[in-house]
Amino acid sequence: MQGLKKKRRIQIILVAFLALAGSTALIGYAMRDGINYFRAPSDVVEAPPEARETFRIGGLVEEGTLVRGEGETITFSVTDGGASVPVSYTGVLPDLFDEGQGMIGTGNLVDGVFVASEILARHDETYMPKEVVDALKEQGVYQEVKEGGS
Repeated sequence: MQGLKKKRRIQIILVAFLALAGSTALIGYAMRDGINYFRAPSDVVEAPPEARETFRIGGLVEEGTLVRGEGETITFSVTDGGASVPVSYTGVLPDLFDEGQGMIGTGNLVDGVFVASEILARHDETYMPKEVVDALKEQGVYQEVKEGGS
């Protein structure tokens, strides 16, 4: 009788372990499309991702590159001071979106052009996403914003 209890206990532990491993694998498989890594323009130019990989890119909208009003697609370049990546976006841009301002876009790199599905711009005069600040600091372009108080 003692051997049968021990054998049953080992079987239950093995089944629980297999169920845990199987559920972990299924969760990982389901999340593979939901994770969007951040890449700076320098990273994208240095090691371009595959066309099917969705990722986020961020930096400053390069001066003189924003083209609006020529059809539904808006084009511009995003830079971190080390490299520029052309971006195309079809949709309505956020109100604070402008040249020289920080932005983050989500999308894919297709033939050297970042095709954005979503564009986010800073939400006030002093905010800039941490990833963008880090990328700009790495390139030596970031300038600290001084807050004026009254």
